[in-house]
Order: sequence, then structure tokens, then C-alpha cells
Amino acid sequence: MIKHSEKGFAMVLAIVLLLAMSLMGGSLILISSEDHTSNTETDHRQQTFYIAELALLEGEKYLLDQMNGPWSSSTMERDFSKKNLPQPHTKKWDGITLAMNYKKNSKHTYVAYKKKLEVGTFKITTKNVDRYTVETKDACFKSFPEIDHKNFITIGTHAPKVSGNQPVARSYNFGIFLQKALVKSSKPSKIEKYEFTQLKDFYYEYFIERIGDASIKAFGASIKATASDVSKNGVAYRVYGCGMHAPSTKANSSSIKGIVALESVVVLPK
Repeated sequence: MIKHSEKGFAMVLAIVLLLAMSLMGGSLILISSEDHTSNTETDHRQQTFYIAELALLEGEKYLLDQMNGPWSSSTMERDFSKKNLPQPHTKKWDGITLAMNYKKNSKHTYVAYKKKLEVGTFKITTKNVDRYTVETKDACFKSFPEIDHKNFITIGTHAPKVSGNQPVARSYNFGIFLQKALVKSSKPSKIEKYEFTQLKDFYYEYFIERIGDASIKAFGASIKATASDVSKNGVAYRVYGCGMHAPSTKANSSSIKGIVALESVVVLPK
């Protein structure tokens, strides 16, 4: 009987199993990384959509404030002397917003949180990264292809013949907006600072046009003591709103990674 040497078989088997396990481990890491990237992109798209909805809400609120009289933060009352239904602006609009709550290309610190596995527990560490506000230019305006971009006219802030009339078109950095609205302390907590700096990558814009006369039907005793169904003439406005995701690590950048454009129609009674 011939005996074959089996020396080294266990080592070869161990190497093969180690190679197989390494391939499996590498595949799992790759899949996990891709899932994380996909989830992050999904979160950004969802956040951009929510911010676009906020843009519409802000535009609609502007119209209601004008109809009822602008709210004065100094007197804490409405200024009924300025009640109006906004008229078209006197000039064509090029799609670039001039009214905003941030300065273009201004630098701010982006707080990035990283998780490290240490002795079976997660330890959270931070890393500061320089970010810059962007120039959105006419990105929102051009996101509505049905608009006649060469002859578009927004509503104005005052009656057309009044000096100082400006187009109603607003641009906001969402993180800065939240920070000013919610943080009363000059030194926000780490969690607050993290949330605000994350949201400074997002912007929302809105602009409004007056469509023209429209029919409106109102209900209830607020119209007249004996009324239940009263038909009145109204004025229709179209509100255009955009949410934008625009992270930038360079100054003078206008790159936008994602944009959601929405619109709504508001009819106000004359």
C-alpha cells in the first residue's frame, strides 16, 4: 500500500478559509458602506423636499400678512394701514434673489460627528470643517420650465408707483434661519450647534406672481351676520418655492447637489 504524505494540508485549508472569510468580510463592508451612502442621500432628498414645502408656506404667509396687514414685532400688532393685495412689480425679474438672510460666500464652521468603536462602546468625537454659503443665482427660477423666463414679473413689495418697490423674491439659509429663530443663548449646546451646522447646507427660496382675478366662495358668519354661502370676487397668486441642498467647501461656489421645486395657487378675497 502506497502512503501519501498529508503534511501541510491543514495550513492550505486554513489559508483557503481565511481567504474566503476575508472576501466575505470585504463584501459586507462594501455593502454596508453603499447602504450608508444611499441612506444619507435619501435623507438629503427628503430634507430638501420638506424645505421646499416650507418655502411655499412662507410665500403663502407673506400674502396673508399683506392682506391682513403686516405684523409689527415692535408693537406686537398688525399695521392695518398697510393692508393691500400685492400688485405686479414694475420691471421684469431675472430670477436672482436679492433679499436673503445670509451673505454669499461667507465662511462658517461645519461640525462633523464621527463614531469610533472603543472597547465595545461608541465614543463620539467631532471634527470641524470649513464650509461656505453658496450663490444660488437663478437655479430656483430655472427649475420651473413653464415660466416665460424672459418676461416674468413678480409681485412688488408696495404699490407699483411707490418709490422703493422691490420684487417679492426671498432666499434663506435654513440652518441660519433656525439658529436665529430657536437659539436664545449666544452659546448653543453641542447638539444644537451640530444640527444647525448640518442644516446650513440647505436653502429655500420663494417668489410670487399675481395671476389675475378669480372667483372665490366663502362660508360662515364672518362674511355677514346672516350669510352662509357668499360668492365674491378674488385675486389669484401663484407661489413658487424651492428647497436646495448645496454643501460647499469652496468660496465663490454655486454648485447645488439637489433641488426640489413646488408651486401652489392662493386666491384672496378683494
